[in-house]
Amino acid sequence: MSAGHDKPLEIANWSAIYAMSLCSFVLVASEFMPVSLLSPMASSLALSEGEAGRTIAASGFLAVLTSLSIGRLTRAMSRQNVLLLLTCLLVVSGSRVASAASYPMLMVGRALLGVAIGGFWSMSAAVAMRLVPVRDVPRALAIVNGGNAIAMTVAAPIGSFLGGWIGWRGAFWCLVPLGVLAVVWQICSLPQLPPERKEHAKGVVALLRFPPVLVGLVTVALLFIGQFVLFTYLRPFLEQVTGVSITWLSTLLLVLGASGFVGTILVGRIVAGRVFQLLAILPLVMAVAAFALSGLGASLPFTVCLLAIWGFTATAAPVVWWTWLARTVPENAEAGGGLLVAVIQVAITVGATMGGVIFDALGAVPDFIFSGIILCVAAAAAVFLKRFQTRFARHREIVLKFD
Repeated sequence: MSAGHDKPLEIANWSAIYAMSLCSFVLVASEFMPVSLLSPMASSLALSEGEAGRTIAASGFLAVLTSLSIGRLTRAMSRQNVLLLLTCLLVVSGSRVASAASYPMLMVGRALLGVAIGGFWSMSAAVAMRLVPVRDVPRALAIVNGGNAIAMTVAAPIGSFLGGWIGWRGAFWCLVPLGVLAVVWQICSLPQLPPERKEHAKGVVALLRFPPVLVGLVTVALLFIGQFVLFTYLRPFLEQVTGVSITWLSTLLLVLGASGFVGTILVGRIVAGRVFQLLAILPLVMAVAAFALSGLGASLPFTVCLLAIWGFTATAAPVVWWTWLARTVPENAEAGGGLLVAVIQVAITVGATMGGVIFDALGAVPDFIFSGIILCVAAAAAVFLKRFQTRFARHREIVLKFD
């Protein structure tokens, strides 16, 4: 029986899965497009770049709050209607940001985006599990995350290009029709998904008392802290250490994103029987890439190869973690998804902050070395997670359907 179904599901609803993938693309593109548009946004609204940058933090903060509360606030609503409401908020957010005439209105638009981000990602795994048979859940999660991977590939370079061509407002307006398309596609493809009344369903606080979940959340936090200690400061590393031009910088970022998309698809195809192995291998490979970049970053050919490896592993890692979540707490995927989103958002903030302190005090190379150390700890924690979760399952006489 498929997790989250009252009856076995034999036919996958791939149209709905791809509609969710489009929604994830627009969400992530909207979240990260300001990175390449901060200067014109600040100039247009008479802001400092720091003030403009805080709009990104605002959406992240609201995403954390929403991910932890949306399950309880919408427990009586159809999940189809909740997803549609969140996607409509995405459209309203894009329109509000693109037409903002003042800083407060810009922050309102970014806050609405944060609600959409936190709500969508906290529910995505639980909804995907109800749209496909159990055997297809890893592939479905990979497709949904594929939208994220594509957005990470194109958001910054396309945002920069569109900003120079039609202005930063025009760049944001370009995302609005895609959001509308996501709404229409979901209306046409999503079935009725009534809220599930599960005898053993737990809330966020109760899940934190479940030891495998707690250990898993610590492990995923280490992964994302290590990742964003490096990733946040990749551009200045490439400019200062590798010495690339703007043209080469755009090319390297595209290599990073394209390899991430490939990694998401390929890992999605093999994750079903290799969850724990991948949880440990991916951060270990990222650590090797981080250490290698710190020593070989001055060589452009080596840097291209290492960024391709980094992109492949870093972008694919969330697919594995969502699969782990879906199999560890199949009866509580929504609450678990909320926790996972909240931990990832906080870890990204912590990683970026720690990386900034190290980068300013010691430079780019020590920052990358520190990233590699944290990622090694994340890999070791993943090995411990497998042993701990296996022992816990045997102790509680729980059968885990992993490797």
